Amino acid sequence: MADIWWKADPHDLHRLTDRVSSVYIERSHIDREDNAVLVINRRENVRIPAAMIAVVLLGPGTRVTHGAIRLLADSGTAVCWVGEQGVRLYAAGLGPSRSSGLLHRQAWLVTRPKERLNVARAMYAMRFPGEDVTKATMQQLRGKEGTRFKKLYQEHSRRTGVPWNGRVYKTGDAFAAGDDVNRLFSAANTALYGICHAVIVGLGASPGLGFVHTGSAISFILDVADLYKAEYTLPLAFDLAAQGLAEERDARVALRDRIADTKLLSRIVTDVKALLNPPGTDFDTPETSALWDEHVGTVAAGTNWSAQDTHPATRSHLDLSPAALGEQHVAIVGPEFEDQAPPQGQQR
Repeated sequence: MADIWWKADPHDLHRLTDRVSSVYIERSHIDREDNAVLVINRRENVRIPAAMIAVVLLGPGTRVTHGAIRLLADSGTAVCWVGEQGVRLYAAGLGPSRSSGLLHRQAWLVTRPKERLNVARAMYAMRFPGEDVTKATMQQLRGKEGTRFKKLYQEHSRRTGVPWNGRVYKTGDAFAAGDDVNRLFSAANTALYGICHAVIVGLGASPGLGFVHTGSAISFILDVADLYKAEYTLPLAFDLAAQGLAEERDARVALRDRIADTKLLSRIVTDVKALLNPPGTDFDTPETSALWDEHVGTVAAGTNWSAQDTHPATRSHLDLSPAALGEQHVAIVGPEFEDQAPPQGQQR
């Protein structure tokens, strides 16, 4: 099986100056030791300062204590329970100290038609490199995307020899409709949604506030996943169908390995940040809870305002400078269960 796509040496964590973007943990026990998360498996013990992690991805075979989850929550770290190498997102949790800065930025963009259109254009520009889409309407962009995919269907059909008779799918059941290539495409897309969901939740953005898609609780996930379908899930579906592999698991496992080889998760993190906060822009990222004020934006929480001067010019202000997140990703994976050697003095 291909290695985890954002693999780094977990023992390098103490040398990082900024918070790492994610730590993926598989086949390990997770506990708390003082202000650190202690990851234990039959191969190694890794001690991770909780405040240095943006998101923890818990893969198969992990056990986590209440104390570890409480520490991560207090540190503002997101926790996601995912499938092997992140191709599914089963659940996610955010601690009460998590910043809402990126979510505020996303909501600000999506509720202003001009800014929303600019983000949508930026998403389409990623699919049409070298083309100027800065003045295109949404109708024109949808038409260009439809034409692009029609050509891609035909190209992959010719490349693999797999017939293509049009897109067929059933909403809510990815593997229920169409021929083999249609069902494989739908199944691979579902797995892709899982990994995009894990990234979006882990960064603190909203899965439901989409720019191209709207009305669904996963609208932004659909937006982001659409950036990668032409490169990942569509050719994969044709390749598998040409090999006679037509099961849902075939699509999921093959996508998992392709994602591992190409470091897609790290790329999604970068793309989401660039779409919501492009270079040269800034947005508020409060480090502590605040109270909204209609004149000055925010004032300090935890203060008895009956004893304060209530004139806006004299109110307290928070430091709203954005928090830096590193781009490094770490994986801690225990040995395969069937390959584990028993501890000294014990038998299997």
